[in-house]
Amino acid sequence: MCGIYFSCNREKNTNHGDNSPGFLRRRGPDSFNSVCREVKGELPDTLLVNESCVFYLTFIATVLSLRGDCIVEQPLEDKQSGSILCWNGEAWKIDCTPIVGNDAVAVFNLLVKAVSSSSREDILSEEEASQAVLDVLSTISGPSAFVFYDAQYQRIFYGRDALGRRSLLHKKDGSGNLMISSIIDYSDTENWAEVEPGCIYRFEIGSKADSHQSSVNDSSAGKRVNHAPINTRCQASIYSLEKLHFLEPSFPELNKDVTNISLYMPGIDSMTVNELAQKLQSSLALRVQNVPFLPSAVNVVPRVAILFSGGLDCTLLARLMHDLLPQEHDIDLLNVAFENPRAIKAANSHSAHSTYPLVSAYSICPDRMTGISSHAELLRICPRRVWRFVSIDIPYSETLAHRSDIIKLMLPHKTEMDLSIACALYFAARGIGTVCDQITRCRIPYTTPARVLVSGLGADELFAGYTRHATAFDRRGYQGLVDEIEIDFKRLGERNLGRDDRVISNWGREARYPYLDEELVTWALKLPVWEKCGFRKLQRSEDEDVNRESLNLEPAKRTLRLLAWKLGMKSVAMEKKRAIQFGARTAKMEDRKSKGTKEL
Repeated sequence: MCGIYFSCNREKNTNHGDNSPGFLRRRGPDSFNSVCREVKGELPDTLLVNESCVFYLTFIATVLSLRGDCIVEQPLEDKQSGSILCWNGEAWKIDCTPIVGNDAVAVFNLLVKAVSSSSREDILSEEEASQAVLDVLSTISGPSAFVFYDAQYQRIFYGRDALGRRSLLHKKDGSGNLMISSIIDYSDTENWAEVEPGCIYRFEIGSKADSHQSSVNDSSAGKRVNHAPINTRCQASIYSLEKLHFLEPSFPELNKDVTNISLYMPGIDSMTVNELAQKLQSSLALRVQNVPFLPSAVNVVPRVAILFSGGLDCTLLARLMHDLLPQEHDIDLLNVAFENPRAIKAANSHSAHSTYPLVSAYSICPDRMTGISSHAELLRICPRRVWRFVSIDIPYSETLAHRSDIIKLMLPHKTEMDLSIACALYFAARGIGTVCDQITRCRIPYTTPARVLVSGLGADELFAGYTRHATAFDRRGYQGLVDEIEIDFKRLGERNLGRDDRVISNWGREARYPYLDEELVTWALKLPVWEKCGFRKLQRSEDEDVNRESLNLEPAKRTLRLLAWKLGMKSVAMEKKRAIQFGARTAKMEDRKSKGTKEL
């Protein structure tokens, strides 16, 4: 994983803002480097005919080394062609083949080869070279955000993967200079926008530039654009910026067929449940196996931790990880709870009229209670594994002390709901808490050394886990349900993942999302809706005569619940869904009536 920054400026090479380099370095503590280029060109005819000029290109990259057996510093440079790559991603497969070694190097080599005339007998046209770049990017499975400089044709490509799992923002200032970054330049926070998930931009520098100029807040976001420049003209343009292409992975359209509803719901031994187990195992294997040691580590330490609320999604991942990792590898379970003044006041008011003592600020957090319960279930089922439950308790004063930094990291998102979710992820990813000493049984300070954090995000969108899915079914039946699932999946990258990446990566750790693996997503989108969840009038289950208890499972994400049940985690299978901001108690800390959509 990396932090990346790029600028194209008419006057000078530029660095990230005064305070931002520290945040960029925090994303990639293993390496920090920059490359500066001066590219000569000609101004467009609309300005001064044949007037030459210099464009100053600045590339900055910080690296968190999680692939291969050594640190590969970025930006990557090809000495022969002069091309450059800043890569923030995890390419798990290229053209369906798993990558061995460092993925940034593998991607860069393919991009350089794709645009190089020396690697082929025929000379590519500019459009053919562009298509060759797109062809390479379309074969990559995994999260990514990148900036690629094709030195031969003097142009830049940049973009994010189709699900938007890595942060990338862009901005054009009043002088027409372009900036691209993993995080906002905090010296000037205006007009930054997220690069649309799956969108690849291209701009040409110098003499090839015309007067077509794109706004990074263009209203056509989300529509397919093929080799068509955005139609906003600006005579002061110093380069041509095009929204070139939308990456199209092999995601099918959501299966919205509700005409042939099965009389049977899948049971614990159904093909659907077995396929889910296999898809999740394959996805997890790519993400949790072969994680390298810390450069300074001597002994085996936890290399992987789980953002652990104790809910269905993360606990199921924990149980499946047990089958993939060596027994001697501990797994940290990061469970965060907040001191919420409003909730404590209400709880203590109730306690004052009873025989119970005043409550603990953290013990009343729903995620702490479910976390402890699910931890106990993991210990019971997998007793030889060290499951280290890390209690991350955040006083209200500490929340306030970090509030301004959290707001900076989550920008351009800036609502109360964004802040409440970002707070939970920020402190959970920091990984500082307490654990129970196995000898003294006392709580001792602990900071997880794990640099890979596994998240259950994506399960609710794919398998109908939100309350609004139940509401949609109650109002409009299956048609309403599939419509709501489609909306949630399509806006996943726009609403959540860029913000989450900026917040989590601030601690030099990387979030990985097994439920958002391309093959698993493709499989889930093809499933009939009644095989994902149990929103229906119950008629009969395939295993009704084998296990009647499992018929009482919550309808939301029922297929995941059946898999948890099959793996022996009955309490987890019956756990109700809670949003992270309510489970950790980061929402409505002062004002109960505060709305999540309110801007800060």
